[in-house]
Amino acid sequence: MDELDRADAVITACHVAIADTGTIVLDHGSPDQGVRALTLVPDYHLVVVRADQVVPGVPDAVAALAGVATQTWISGPSATSDIELERVEGVHGPRTLEVVLAVE
Repeated sequence: MDELDRADAVITACHVAIADTGTIVLDHGSPDQGVRALTLVPDYHLVVVRADQVVPGVPDAVAALAGVATQTWISGPSATSDIELERVEGVHGPRTLEVVLAVE
């Protein structure tokens, strides 16, 4: 875990990406997606999405994820609000999330 705490950034692939919501879904069963902690600790997360992984909506993603036990759904950088309703980013995951769409 010490190595992970020292990591400033992580690059992963995904299982599926949802066009309607901009959501990325990782299954963590593939080596290119890593363990779940890998996507929660570093401050920067870059996701590489192949064009054939993009589906139109949530029902399509749910169908594509049939049988996938471990899933992380990401719809933007980590954010929450403190007691005074001030937005705070990076508390429960990366402060910055960027997605690259790879088209062949």
